[in-house]
Amino acid sequence: MRIRLIASFLLTSGFALAADRDFNGRWDITAMTKPRPRAWWVELNGVGTQNAAGKFVSAYAGDMNTIDTISVDNGELRFTLIPPARQGKAPELKRIYRASMVNGKLEGTFETEGQKEPPLKWTGVRAPAIADKDDGTWKEGKPIDLFNGKDLAGWKGLVPGAEVKWSVVNGILKNAPPTTDIISERSFWNFKLHVDFRIVEHSNSGIGLRGRYEIQILDDFGKPPGTHGAAALYSRVAPAVNASKPAGEWQSYDIRLVGRQLTVVHNGTKVLDKVEVEGLTAIAENADEAEPGPFVVQGDHSNVEIKSFVVTPLVK
Repeated sequence: MRIRLIASFLLTSGFALAADRDFNGRWDITAMTKPRPRAWWVELNGVGTQNAAGKFVSAYAGDMNTIDTISVDNGELRFTLIPPARQGKAPELKRIYRASMVNGKLEGTFETEGQKEPPLKWTGVRAPAIADKDDGTWKEGKPIDLFNGKDLAGWKGLVPGAEVKWSVVNGILKNAPPTTDIISERSFWNFKLHVDFRIVEHSNSGIGLRGRYEIQILDDFGKPPGTHGAAALYSRVAPAVNASKPAGEWQSYDIRLVGRQLTVVHNGTKVLDKVEVEGLTAIAENADEAEPGPFVVQGDHSNVEIKSFVVTPLVK
């Protein structure tokens, strides 16, 4: 009888461990925020063991955040993040995420410790494997001018109902921050993109690719390259060098995205060379990584000007 009980315990524990491990992997998350849904991303490893660890985009500061605690209790995943204290401000409260596996998807909630409002609901699907590679077999289609030099035709505000304080003056598209980001009405999959832009001192902007992956625009001339610096895949991959020009000068990005392989040429210098885009960045306005997506131009932080925005689709 004792042997049977031990065997039964081991079998039951094994099933529980396997179920816990089902939470591992990369997940694309849609959060039911207002006035529009937001896209998050989480990577979990070692769930079901004592070495559980994870990364999350984004609980705070638009960053790739390191998850502080991960556990599973009766089939429910729970992970928490505690934002670091900022000088002169009160400590932020713990952020708590819970999820259950339902038909291979995550059905979850988010709340800040001690909040009185109902938790925010979110859903997660496994991030897709994308087979396309930048292997020399992709051919250039017809270039498309997404900015016509006259008006905002083909673009709209990202935030529903928000005032769109963008204008075109002397053929240059510019914002008047704070304002909403703008998003292209057309969507693209694999492409080349050429952008000519100009910023002022202390500017902070960015370009969202497929509405999911941000290439940072920043006034950081002369500073070391970093994951938050100009031409970085924001909070994920730093450029090889900082090729920024001083604020006030026209600059260019030549960006190539095939599948998850990303190349960026900044002011004529290749700074990212077929780096792997592992997942969403904080600019993400949608979590549908297997589908074409729009471009986003960030305008909610500070000033940016654009005089060309030319997309060349890449096709087989």
